[in-house]
Amino acid sequence: MKYLDRRNFIKKSSLSAAAIAAAPLLANEINGLTKRPAMASYMGDFAAPKLATIRAAFIGVGARGPGHLQFFASLPGTEVVAISDLYEDLAKKWGTKAKEIGGSTRHQEVKLYYGKEDSWIKMLDEVKPDVVFISTNWKNHAPMAITSMKKGAHAFVEVPIGVTVDEMWSIVDTSEATQKHCMMMENVNYSRDELMFLNMCRQDVIGEAIHAEAAYIHELRFQMEEQERGTGSWRTHHYANRNGNLYPTHGLGPVAQYMNLGRGDDSFGSLVSFSTPAMGRSLYAKKNYAADHKWNQLDYKGGDLNTTILKTKMGKTVMVQWDETSPRPYSRLNLIQGTKGALAGFPTRIALEGGVPGATKNHHQWAQGDQLVEIREKYDHPLYKRLNDATKDTGHGGMDGIMMYRIVECLQKGLPLDQNVYEGCFWSAVSPLSERSVASGGSPQQFPDFTRGNWKTTKPLSIIT
Repeated sequence: MKYLDRRNFIKKSSLSAAAIAAAPLLANEINGLTKRPAMASYMGDFAAPKLATIRAAFIGVGARGPGHLQFFASLPGTEVVAISDLYEDLAKKWGTKAKEIGGSTRHQEVKLYYGKEDSWIKMLDEVKPDVVFISTNWKNHAPMAITSMKKGAHAFVEVPIGVTVDEMWSIVDTSEATQKHCMMMENVNYSRDELMFLNMCRQDVIGEAIHAEAAYIHELRFQMEEQERGTGSWRTHHYANRNGNLYPTHGLGPVAQYMNLGRGDDSFGSLVSFSTPAMGRSLYAKKNYAADHKWNQLDYKGGDLNTTILKTKMGKTVMVQWDETSPRPYSRLNLIQGTKGALAGFPTRIALEGGVPGATKNHHQWAQGDQLVEIREKYDHPLYKRLNDATKDTGHGGMDGIMMYRIVECLQKGLPLDQNVYEGCFWSAVSPLSERSVASGGSPQQFPDFTRGNWKTTKPLSIIT
């Protein structure tokens, strides 16, 4: 498989939107390419053997990778053993930083690999790390995770876990065959409000959840200025060539765990998806770049805003929106509706039948702002209470640090991870399925059952203390 660099991968791709539309999911894509092999095992509640010291390698230290590296390196029982990046200056910069964090005792033998598209493979062969953190462009996530597991490492992957359904099946099959974790690092599941809402759902504050609303509304047109290096240099091509919900997991991950989707109670059934016309990126390029600039040579096909509706196997619904183009404030929506009330974000607010004690008289009013002080004292997640002081300066309001702390804690104590491989695939599968639905006029698309039926016996995520 060819591993493509940040600038050139998209023009070398042969998969078009038309091909996606013309290829509905086959039965084997939905149910599994094959039955689970005899030597493979289900990974839903998997706990790997304890690692007293975790030897980690990092692939990609341009955007998200440095944050992961710095907080990992600061935790006890960790060792940064290698870094790989396309660019020499980035590899050297963060190798030096790891040594600084380690003082004179840790991270002093960091091997660096750079300059070639396959340098990371050489790194895996020579260093043989326990875990690999992957923070590269989307097209490389799945092949890097699969290869890492096959070479003996647990894989931790930035979002999304993959871009095609076939890639996600390969991730599942490899994880089950190698008995290695593959976790998509959905950091928003560790945000304060998301953790609090999970706690409130587990304590039956809103009754049975029947509907959720999730989103990633984040105007990112400025990234188009990153033309040779950086996120915009490769992500802009996705916006131009793909039409669907390209980034669903920040909103979907938390509400899926509120609703126990893929974990015992319910799972993903089908979706329909629609996109608005594609206007914003083209207008932005014409306004900000010369007529002959490369951004003005693209035919922007991806709609500015996508709305996808998921229906679960139990008939519940989830709306997932995505828009990285339109001028509006940031939002993840983060709404969960239950039979006894609702929790919502942006701004954080709560409505309960009979009212929120000390704040509102009935469910026709939201309790918000200062009215939530007592609610937070009562329902803030114990994990947030335990870790906030130590992680609040680690990025995204501390959620990045809580996530990394939990990864290290689970590996060192031999605990199941908070997000299993199947959740990463379910949440990421919204992208290719939404593309198929949009291209076919909104026709329903079935979710593959990446668990092969085992979601029914998988334990819901507990409230971690």
